[in-house]
Amino acid sequence: MGFFDWLRPRPAENTAFTTGHSFFFGNTTSGKPVNERTAMQMTAVYSCVRILAEAIAGLPLHVYETREDGGKEKALTHPLYRLLHDEPNPEMTSFVFRETLMTHLLLWGNAYAQVIRNGKGEVLALYPLMPNRIKAGRDKNGAIYYDYQTTSNDPGNPSGIVTLSAADVLHIPGLGFDGLVGYSPIAMAKNAIGLAQATEEYGASFFANGAAPGGVLEHPGTIKDPSRVRESWQKTFGGARNGNKVAVLEEGMKYTPIAVSPEQAQFLETRKFQLNEIARIFRIPPHMIGDLEKSSFSNIEQQSLEFVKYTLDPWVIRWEQAITKTLLTAREKPQVFVKFNLEGLLRGDYVSRMNGYAVARQNGWMSANDIRELENLDRIEPERGGDEYLVNGNMLPLNLAGAYATHADQHTTDPPREEH
Repeated sequence: MGFFDWLRPRPAENTAFTTGHSFFFGNTTSGKPVNERTAMQMTAVYSCVRILAEAIAGLPLHVYETREDGGKEKALTHPLYRLLHDEPNPEMTSFVFRETLMTHLLLWGNAYAQVIRNGKGEVLALYPLMPNRIKAGRDKNGAIYYDYQTTSNDPGNPSGIVTLSAADVLHIPGLGFDGLVGYSPIAMAKNAIGLAQATEEYGASFFANGAAPGGVLEHPGTIKDPSRVRESWQKTFGGARNGNKVAVLEEGMKYTPIAVSPEQAQFLETRKFQLNEIARIFRIPPHMIGDLEKSSFSNIEQQSLEFVKYTLDPWVIRWEQAITKTLLTAREKPQVFVKFNLEGLLRGDYVSRMNGYAVARQNGWMSANDIRELENLDRIEPERGGDEYLVNGNMLPLNLAGAYATHADQHTTDPPREEH
């Protein structure tokens, strides 16, 4: 099976609802047009998207199945395990696939992948779909379908509309109003991003014009060709390289600056504030995009833990539940589940980890091998006690308090044995 081999006929009657957000875009209050692609030219937006996309792509993703005793184990033989953990399709690694879909999710508010199945309904491959070329709708029976606009660049398909059923599309929606389609964060925050673009362009223009404010050249007489004078001045003193040249004015000519200085306009403060605004959109701690003004050694670790708990965890849950909903059959769902492993990101420093392991070991809920697996160390053989769980002998249930003393007293009151 190949790309777009699983096609569905277009429903005869439908009411489509769009997944695009063009009505949100257009000019902003700053006058700068903003869309998903131009937003990525902002270093703050690019950093936030890259941080989240690489974090989701780099997390271990496993398929588990529950055991009869209530435990769990990796379902290494399940068809989804290799697709999600290693290669979702012959062209991509799992890292690249998840990074691409997460980038779509952060910029367009939706991530889509076509699901290729065999005759048994088993998943064979997953291919990303561009969210700006897909529209969702409902047929007359209320079933969801997806119309995808193909191009001549798509493998084996001329330009046209391909209709896919909901079972053939892995859809991960972001925050939205109807629970079916997510809204683009870039579209919703276009004014904040537009202001950041405007301040960046102003700064570039400021330095391109010689790092000096605009002004007026005054001449006591009449200038026959003012444009020639202006062009000569700009050629000699314009540009960042000419910013420190000394101007020699003749015939009583005088230069008078008229623009407001960047300091008076709080230019630098505005740029810094917009960095925090963009970080706020994606819920990224400022120190992760290079703003260390309010960070220190004492709070960066706590901010990193909060990043995992409050930023990554909601995205992880969206991924896990979307994969479970679409890729697992109704028969598999009670026993099989998909889980990202966040333990590595939640680990503290070495001393904190060792203290935590000591508490877990002494209280009997972690074995030596449990700890060694978390630290990526080789296991200890079972015959050497690697899987044994220890119990702190100083701690007893309340109803057994004094039991040992009573037992010892009984032995001391027993009659002595006769010696032979």
